[in-house]
Amino acid sequence: MSKSYYEKIAEATSFVRGYLKGNILDAVILGTGLGSFVDSIDIEERIPYKNIPHFPVSTVESHQGELIIGKLKGKPIIVMSGRFHYYEGYSMKEVTFPVRLFQLLGVENIFITNVAGGTNADYEAGDLVVIKDHINFMPENPLRGQNDSRLGVRFPDLKNTYCPDLRVKAHGIAKEMKIDLKEGIYFSLAGPNLETPAEYEFIHRSGADLVGMSTVPEVIVAKHAEMNIFAVSIVSNVCYPTDRIQETSIDSVIEVAHLSGEKLSALLGALIP
Repeated sequence: MSKSYYEKIAEATSFVRGYLKGNILDAVILGTGLGSFVDSIDIEERIPYKNIPHFPVSTVESHQGELIIGKLKGKPIIVMSGRFHYYEGYSMKEVTFPVRLFQLLGVENIFITNVAGGTNADYEAGDLVVIKDHINFMPENPLRGQNDSRLGVRFPDLKNTYCPDLRVKAHGIAKEMKIDLKEGIYFSLAGPNLETPAEYEFIHRSGADLVGMSTVPEVIVAKHAEMNIFAVSIVSNVCYPTDRIQETSIDSVIEVAHLSGEKLSALLGALIP
């Protein structure tokens, strides 16, 4: 007899709990090229995704594919070094499976990072942008299907999805660190192709400042799980005005992420504790 989605989450959670020394309230999901954040953690355990029951496995080369458990300035933390995307062929329930695992572990605060195209004319490659809201154009919703009330309510309200308190604290920390921290709206698409100039124009006119292929599914599930959510993007390439668009490769995206990753790591290193 096949196991239910909840049973699979519970089995994976039980496996990971065997590596924990206590409760963990803070989780981090690292985006493309942002693995350097791990260097700031006192690592206690590294668990390859392939070892965790029912866990997907990263297929994107720039994602390490391991769950890291340790401490950040003395505070217990769990980190996804490598995430999953809809464009890899996974269902949205598979993409967001790790967030459900965090939920059953008792995580209360989730910090999500990504790299994204900038559709705001004032953005430059390398800018840090706190996400304050999103526009979801993904073709599937991770909450689609029969709702399990053990995981959340049928119709979650997405007002104040991105925790206002964490955003205020982040801006205060950034000011002290002399980091130029912007705030914007994230537009999510399935990918994996980058957008056309006409699509960038559409996204800009829709009111979005960023466009990317991740984050929103995880955010929806984290909100369903009643977590406090903080999400931040590194602008990987300028996408507006359209006459500034240049052809973009994954190598150039990773290079920008590495260059700005130090600023992002410093921000999270101060915000999470």
